[in-house]
Amino acid sequence: MLDSKLIRNNPESVKKGLKVRQGDSSLVDKFLAVDEEWRKVTIEVEELQAKRNKVSDEIAEMKKNKQDASRIITQMKEVSARIKELTDKQKESETAAQKIALEMPNLPHLSVPEGMDSRDNREVRTHGKKPSFKFQPKAHDELGRNLGILNFEQAAKISGARFVVYHGLGAQLERALINFMLDLHTKEHGYQEVMTPVLVNAKSMTGTGQLPKFEEDLFATRDDNFYLIPTAEVSVTNLHADEILEGEKLPVKYACYSPCFRREAGSYGKDVKGIIRQHQFNKVELVKFVQPDKSYDELEKLTKDAESVLQKLGLAYRVVELSTGDLGFSSAKTYDIEVWFPSENQYREISSCSNFESFQARRAGIRFRSNPKAKPEFIHTLNGSGLAVGRTFAAILENFQLEDGSVEIPKVLQPYLGGQKKLEA
Repeated sequence: MLDSKLIRNNPESVKKGLKVRQGDSSLVDKFLAVDEEWRKVTIEVEELQAKRNKVSDEIAEMKKNKQDASRIITQMKEVSARIKELTDKQKESETAAQKIALEMPNLPHLSVPEGMDSRDNREVRTHGKKPSFKFQPKAHDELGRNLGILNFEQAAKISGARFVVYHGLGAQLERALINFMLDLHTKEHGYQEVMTPVLVNAKSMTGTGQLPKFEEDLFATRDDNFYLIPTAEVSVTNLHADEILEGEKLPVKYACYSPCFRREAGSYGKDVKGIIRQHQFNKVELVKFVQPDKSYDELEKLTKDAESVLQKLGLAYRVVELSTGDLGFSSAKTYDIEVWFPSENQYREISSCSNFESFQARRAGIRFRSNPKAKPEFIHTLNGSGLAVGRTFAAILENFQLEDGSVEIPKVLQPYLGGQKKLEA
């Protein structure tokens, strides 16, 4: 959520920020109109309350002196009724302003390249050598079927489209990737591992920005007002909702494995084959709570932490800075990490690393004190995938495939698989 003072004091700047990210700048005028009504009502309420308090003292003095205060008491009953009426209006205006504010996306950081969509994203760096093959490389879904480790037909029978069943070494490889990622981030990068619920309430979804705007993308339970998380960002960020953290203990860094659930409502016809875009998938998420003046340095570190997974696996990738038109709703700045897929001859996103500044913290009520006597202020939150496990699985199949259809297992994963060096039919 944006700072209401920023919207009031710099409306044109906010409008500009919304426009460059293809947002609805008319929300600013709608907010200001409702906010002005709220401020007018608030001033009148405060004036009437002050009057009532003053007259209450006068009534007490009159009663003490045995004077008739009935007329003034009647007047004050009318004042109290008016205060009640105005207070109701005040709450209505406040709720309306809050609703509009929740619809506003974050403003892009000044360093973010301006653009309409993903075509205007900027390549920051590449790493690793793309594999070359003396044969036509197969797609990961074909490799997985041939190896007997991915079964889409069974998943369709159980659930429907966009699901998969992992078998044998496929299931073990998926689990090995999860353990490898968690070990790397906790033992080498200093993250604390957490395991959180995958069912969360609406307040948590609102805190990280999924609600109210993206409800159609979420899976919800029928009767209990729970949502299945689309990412562990939701549950981990809300660990500290409505809390004040101690500045000297920052940054707080969490790594969390979870299954994730997405309806992919706007992705009909996209990535239908394989495990690139699933309704249910595994992911290791990295979340940071940091001091505002350090958040962009921490974003660079977070991105490097996610990159290191691909480096250790030996997968070629690139880092892309998203343009204003391609930013996620809550993000002020985002780096996408894209891994190479030989069968498609292109890079595909495997991680998004974002700085949300105070946007999520305002929605979720997460603050910190720079020192024990300091006034609480909103913290900055960051997160990134470290990594999407299924897409990493798919990239391994494609990049390390051999002509006979077998797949070499990266050395760093072999200890997690009992020394297994290959996936073979």
